[in-house]
Amino acid sequence: QVQLVESGGGLVQPGGSLRLSCAASGISFRINTMAWYRQAPGKQRELVARIAGLGVTQYADSVKGRFTISRDHAKNTVYLQMNSLKPEDTAVYYCNTLPPNQPWGQGTQVTVSS
Repeated sequence: QVQLVESGGGLVQPGGSLRLSCAASGISFRINTMAWYRQAPGKQRELVARIAGLGVTQYADSVKGRFTISRDHAKNTVYLQMNSLKPEDTAVYYCNTLPPNQPWGQGTQVTVSS
């Protein structure tokens, strides 16, 4: 069974950094595009970043230049390095395939505030 477990969120000041992790069991990174999504309260879930099987990445305009998606095949883990965080980055962050064909995990809360 596929399971997605996000971690690494927390409270950080504007301009700070966080590194999110997604432990993805039962998913082949060679076959599947992996992605990070986020959902702010009262907002629609949005695609933040993705990394395809060959390693090609793509980012939402709102995070381009600040966020970096990566993966560790040996650990079956996807990462999201978030730098220069802004209050508008506050959301629950989820990982999944693209398209999101797997059950959603619990996500990890990221709060950017002074």
